Amino acid sequence: MIISDKHFVNGNPLEGPFDDHFQQVVFALGCFWGAERRFWQVDGVFSTAAGYAGGDVLDPDYHSVCSGETNHAEVVLVVFDPDKVSFGKLLKIFWETHDPTQGMRQGNDIGSQYRSAIYTSNDEHFNIATASRDAYQLELTAAGLGQISTVIDALDTFFCAEEYHQQYLAKNPGGYCNLRGTGVSCA
Repeated sequence: MIISDKHFVNGNPLEGPFDDHFQQVVFALGCFWGAERRFWQVDGVFSTAAGYAGGDVLDPDYHSVCSGETNHAEVVLVVFDPDKVSFGKLLKIFWETHDPTQGMRQGNDIGSQYRSAIYTSNDEHFNIATASRDAYQLELTAAGLGQISTVIDALDTFFCAEEYHQQYLAKNPGGYCNLRGTGVSCA
């Protein structure tokens, strides 16, 4: 996949290798357009990229992912400076920006590619993500909402999406964004 070497919004590199000081996580919370925008707006996030992860097919593309036959989700790679933004703050944004109880959908976007997932790059992030899910489940239950269906797993491979998906909502400000949270705060 050939994509720009620079982030359209902040000019930083889209692909690594990144400086060892930076940390990475991959989030899936529905359509990657709005998800990517939400994270590039966070102070301390160095770069973001729309892509695919969690599936069984090497070199997925948008059409194959939308077919449902690759098992990949639409995801966002978030590269961040832990001295400026904590992993916990990114998790709070993740949980509050979408509805993690919807299974294989987000609102009108239906299919396995729209599932909720966190793909971590180390054991510490895995453990923190799992603890945050359990804590947020208590808040959702108290609000009368269902069970979290978010997959939390170690990142195997992140595949960049096509160039036209990268920073899509910065290039197309009136573009589609279906992100809706539950209205429940994540402590």
